[in-house]
Formats: sequence, C-alpha cells, structure tokens
Amino acid sequence: MSRLLSDTYVLYLKTHNFHWNVTGPMFRTLHLMFEEQYTELALAVDSIAERIRALGFPAPGTYSTYARLSSIKEDEGVPSAEEMIRKLVEGQEAVTRTARSLFPLLDKVSDEPTADLLTQRMQVHEKAGWMLRSLLEG
Repeated sequence: MSRLLSDTYVLYLKTHNFHWNVTGPMFRTLHLMFEEQYTELALAVDSIAERIRALGFPAPGTYSTYARLSSIKEDEGVPSAEEMIRKLVEGQEAVTRTARSLFPLLDKVSDEPTADLLTQRMQVHEKAGWMLRSLLEG
C-alpha cells in the first residue's frame, strides 16, 4: 500500500506541475483536465493513507520516501503538451499496475476492504488513462 500511496502522490505532483506549465493550442482543455485529475489524486492520497493507518501501519509522508518507493519518476524541464499527455498516460498505467499487483496478497489475507479500495482506484486510473489517450488519437 505504501507503493500505491507513493505512485499516487508522485502522479499527483506530476499532474499538478503539468497543469501549471502546459501551453499551446490545447491549453484550456488540458489545464482543466489536469486540474480535475490532480484534485482527484489529492483525495485519493488521503484515502490510501487512511487505509494504511486503519491496517495499523504508519503512512509514509515524505517526498524522499515517495521518490524511493514510486515506480513513477520525476520529469526535468517542461515537456510539450503532447509529451505531458503521454507521460500522464504512463503514470496512470503505472498506478493501475501497482494496485493490481497487490491483489494476490489481499486474497491471502482476505482483506476485502483494501481490495475494494484498489478496485475503485483502478477504475479511476483506467478511465483517466483512456481520456488522456483519446487526446493523442487523430
């Protein structure tokens, strides 16, 4: 769960950064979409951290921990709008993979509440990835 929290937080930061720095003909569309996505991610971070606490573990809360645990890496500089979209698709897919990887453990310990949370998170990330990918088609 700490890896999921880390991936979600790093994707939140990346999305918020791109929201601030996007330019070009799709500015308004992307600026608003990125805002919707980072707002949703901020709420998700809280839900995931609270689930970790409910399971009796401390929730990681430092960027150095998130950077170490996350499968999503930071981007240097300001990529083009199209590259921002690609990088966010990759991030959405990475969070989905991390969530999916936890199911074998959850099955072993019969942790249905965490499985439910992961299922909900996967649905959100799969939809966000689809919406972002649709911007690249054409």
